[in-house]
Order: sequence, then C-alpha cells, then structure tokens
Amino acid sequence: MKRMGMRFWSNGQLEKTISVLLRTGVSISAAVVLAGGIYYLYKYGLQPPEYHVFHGEPARFCSITGIFRSVFQFSARGIIELGLLILIATPIARVAYSLLAFALEKDRVFVGITLLVLAILLYNLFGSYA
Repeated sequence: MKRMGMRFWSNGQLEKTISVLLRTGVSISAAVVLAGGIYYLYKYGLQPPEYHVFHGEPARFCSITGIFRSVFQFSARGIIELGLLILIATPIARVAYSLLAFALEKDRVFVGITLLVLAILLYNLFGSYA
C-alpha cells in the first residue's frame, strides 16, 4: 500500500474486490435460499396447497429479529427469508466497502456522497420496521 497522497489501490483492484464481494454475497444468498427451499419441500412438499384461503405474511417475518428467531427455530421459511436478507445486505455491504475505500483515499466529496447513499439504504431497511 502506498501512502502520502498516493492511492492505496488502483481502480482495477477496487473494482475486483467489489465484484468478489457482490458475487460472494449473491452466491451465499442463493445457497441459503436453496437450502431453505429444499428443507421447506421436505417438510411440506406433500401437503396439498390451500388456494381457497389467503394467508398473509406471518408477523414474525416482518422484522429482522423475527427472521433470526425463526432461523434459530429451524423454520424453513425463516431460512428462506434469511437468504433474502443476505441478498438485500449484499449491495449495502458494497456501499459500506466503497465508503471505507473513499475514506482511506481521503476523498471527502465521495465519502459524503457514499455516506448519504448508505444512510438512505439503511433508513429504508431499518426505518420501515420502526
């Protein structure tokens, strides 16, 4: 790593790291959703669907803590929901990583812009549950 006004990494290195982060997040998300789906089919695959009755989303899946509680109770739907949370968290992690990169580069303009984008993303994720 270079210091004293020099760049810590090249744009190519930064882009490669971000692409690995995104691919890893999507792959983990897909694996968790697939595992939850297989477990769901194992538990409920032979039950006939009830199309004549509408069942809304259970309240436990409307909060992040409820989803984690469901996962710890080995709920198949909870595992699927966790995979979707990981998918949502992946681009948020990308923005957080970019914020760190811009801060290390001491680029105040991009730090400010990225901080604003991160704040909006986090507000939309957590603020809707308040």
